[in-house]
Amino acid sequence: MKKYDYLVVGAGPFGSIFAYEAQKRGKKVKVIDKRDHVGGNMYCKPMEGINVHWYGAHIFHTSNKEVWNYLNQFAEFNRYTNSPIAIYKDELYNLPFNMNTFNKLWNVKTPEEAKAKIEEQRSIHYVESPKNLEEQAINLVGYDIYEKLIKGYTEKQWGRKCTELPSFIIKRLPVRFTYDNNYFNDIYQGIPIGGYNVFFDKWLENIDVELEADYFENRESYDAQADKVLFTGMIDQFYNYQFGTLQYRSLKFEHEVHNVENYQGNAVVNYTEAEVPYTRIIEHKHFEFGTQSKTVITKEYSAEWELGDEPYYPINDDENNRIFEKYYTLAEKEENVIFGGRLAEYRYYDMHHIVENVLKLVEKELGVQVD
Repeated sequence: MKKYDYLVVGAGPFGSIFAYEAQKRGKKVKVIDKRDHVGGNMYCKPMEGINVHWYGAHIFHTSNKEVWNYLNQFAEFNRYTNSPIAIYKDELYNLPFNMNTFNKLWNVKTPEEAKAKIEEQRSIHYVESPKNLEEQAINLVGYDIYEKLIKGYTEKQWGRKCTELPSFIIKRLPVRFTYDNNYFNDIYQGIPIGGYNVFFDKWLENIDVELEADYFENRESYDAQADKVLFTGMIDQFYNYQFGTLQYRSLKFEHEVHNVENYQGNAVVNYTEAEVPYTRIIEHKHFEFGTQSKTVITKEYSAEWELGDEPYYPINDDENNRIFEKYYTLAEKEENVIFGGRLAEYRYYDMHHIVENVLKLVEKELGVQVD
């Protein structure tokens, strides 16, 4: 008899929710993670009394009432609304692109004036069959918005010129002809009071957890401990990169404490010009309406990913998707290994997608409907 029914590799949201639901139904579960904390990229580090989103801003949003109700069992959400600001050469613009943005750009006041201005710029620069991201973006929103709010930011994010990026990366750009700075359209939005660690403390409260544990260094030993493995890491690493290495974009973070109450007046400020090396500055106290005497900011940099770096955004181009399909074919044949999460599925997921997917897995694997 093996000691556990499930070994969960990865203490992020996918693995932690599955572990909680399985243990709740009498299964013996062990969770391991190579980091020194649980929570995956949702982890919040307390600094100066502030919950610092250590791996970048995480703002929960969903229109799925079941997901919202599920999470509210474990934490109460505040009323935070994501309303980022963009700075281009010391000019401030509201995001997403809306009437406040257009008024600042062109001094227009009505939706008809804004639509006419965008159409005028689109028609001047329109390309019938856009061959790159630059042409596609200008086709969609015109030159001014592209030049000030898309070009530099996108080139920093991808580490490539927009003229070198494929057009399909921007299939559409949300444009709102209302004075509404709410970035998301979802019905439910907020930050859990006390930070995201509140979730993981409850999900993993009665679970055996081993941190700073590298699954691949002791794979045979870990596999021998459980009947099944839920793997949430990189699927190509699981198969020893036999079909090649899947590519990602990575991120680097610089966390700073400042002896002021309020550094920038907003939780998220994007820097859209290429000359500024970071993509955005996050001031964490604003996620929870903090009144601390000091503040903590994070400068976020997009970075080329190399094997051994932290993977964040999968590069789902044709070549990488082709490689992933080979790994996925192997994964489907596994009898005692389950794959789940953004790295195992090589797909970018928002947090609510992860919750949706793991609850579906619980229903399928454990044969129960999650309340």
